Amino acid sequence: MAQISARAGAIPDDAYHTRLDAIARSPEMREDNITLPDAPAMKIAGVLGAVGVFSLLLVVIGGFVHNWSHALAAFEIGLFVCTAASLGSLFLVMIWHSLNAGWHVTVRRQFENIASLIPFCCLGLLVVIIVELIGPGHEGSGVLLTWLLDVKQGDHLVHHKSGYLNPGFLVVRWCVYAVVWSFLALRLRALSREQDRTGNRWLSRKMRFMSGWGLLITALTSAFASFDFLMSMDYRFFSTMWGVYFFAVSVLAAVSLASIILAVIRSMGRLTGVVTEEHFHDLGKLVFAFTCFWAYISFGQYFLIWYSNIPEETYFFIIRTTAQWKPLFVTLAFAHFVVPFVLLVPRVPKRSTLGLGLAGVYMLILTIADLVWVIRPMVYVDQPWAPTDPGVMAWWLDAAGVIGVLGIFGALLVRQIASAPLVPTKDPMLHEALAHKNYV
Repeated sequence: MAQISARAGAIPDDAYHTRLDAIARSPEMREDNITLPDAPAMKIAGVLGAVGVFSLLLVVIGGFVHNWSHALAAFEIGLFVCTAASLGSLFLVMIWHSLNAGWHVTVRRQFENIASLIPFCCLGLLVVIIVELIGPGHEGSGVLLTWLLDVKQGDHLVHHKSGYLNPGFLVVRWCVYAVVWSFLALRLRALSREQDRTGNRWLSRKMRFMSGWGLLITALTSAFASFDFLMSMDYRFFSTMWGVYFFAVSVLAAVSLASIILAVIRSMGRLTGVVTEEHFHDLGKLVFAFTCFWAYISFGQYFLIWYSNIPEETYFFIIRTTAQWKPLFVTLAFAHFVVPFVLLVPRVPKRSTLGLGLAGVYMLILTIADLVWVIRPMVYVDQPWAPTDPGVMAWWLDAAGVIGVLGIFGALLVRQIASAPLVPTKDPMLHEALAHKNYV
């Protein structure tokens, strides 16, 4: 019997490498099935990048035509869709490593690719901070963090919270977020790629260890980032469920985006026999689960604030459930939960490549609408310094902001996807993923 080394797992090293060689020789793992050709990918990235840059130029023009607060809000909506998807992907990658799961291996690389764009998102958050602190406008133009205005006017509540709500500490917190998120996302992806080259299975243990402490730190920092850039837009509002709400948005955006990517790759004839209907079934379960989780957290937050009826809390919902924002509120309640719940309960749609890809597009659009509902009402709030709402005449600016950020994000993502094999080719659990079956 072969000797098992002191660090060995279920099988000795020679048996492990024999298994890797057998997997590498299988038809499913041929190069043209697990890689994307560079030329078409670069063309797609170029088109997406050009659309993104042009749209962001329109956002700048919109700042002059309408106001800088609206332009900044449009930019932030797109930015937080990308940030949520990146953080949600990082969460899932670390959770799978921590659980030592096997089924996810052939889909994990796309989550790693999405998470690897966290530095781009952090750069976007830095742009937001710069515009908020030193950007154009002095009477509220270009400002969504209202505490920056009211602190100058001697507001007592801002003064009471000034230990946390102050520009210097905001910059320090951004530095922490950028360093922690970027390190975890890039390091985990680098280790995964290194394992592709070396076949060193002990790198999985290193990724598992990093994910253990990384999950806790990422959970805390992402919650505080959602406080800093979203909840503090109205510094009077506070919710103990806000961090969990942002977590639900993040994971749902991540799974939806990954489902779209995998559906597109499968339609190009790649990943045949590697990512099967069994994997799409599990991704569909995640979309369904976090649709329900989002609805649970959203309703719980709304119900508790409505029931307690504290003015500082209720104002947030009053401006978002009345006047022009009421239709969007009703639409989110129905389209973001009832429709996908009914569609994804059956087994068949979750196992369909096309069906789950379309569901991903649908849920990503609803995620955008959700963040519009959170961010956009702060532009034209009932405050003396708030500009006049131009109504539908300014909707083009909202579209340009979302398309601009998503376009550049998409271009970078396509380049990442094409830069490495579409699956971790030497992961110790790859054999389990290739043989994965669902029984529920």
